[in-house]
Amino acid sequence: MPEKRDPTIRVVLLPKDTNPHGTIFGGVILSHLDIAGAIEARKHARGRVVTVAMDKVEFIAPVHVGDVVTFYTKLVKIGKTSVTVSVDVEVERAVTGECIKVTEAEVVYVAVDQEGRPSPVTG
Repeated sequence: MPEKRDPTIRVVLLPKDTNPHGTIFGGVILSHLDIAGAIEARKHARGRVVTVAMDKVEFIAPVHVGDVVTFYTKLVKIGKTSVTVSVDVEVERAVTGECIKVTEAEVVYVAVDQEGRPSPVTG
């Protein structure tokens, strides 16, 4: 039985999000991916986090206008001041209802204090 996963965020992307080819611009996906990863990282850092690296971003399949895009996150590692999160992006095709993985990435966040300096992860 597949593991039960709760989505971190779910969105429907619109015509304003398309590239000249008529599919969703990769930067829009990256923006939502970063937000989803930060939500997961913040749970473990128990405070403010900033993005320091996106590793292994792989665009597997295009996203189309009207697809329901779901971002799933999972903790990979906690360091002294950092949190590494895996993000899988899946779509439910608007026309067929088919669900497929479209993007995956690993993102590193650093916990920061009020002055923006790295601070220990307390979670």
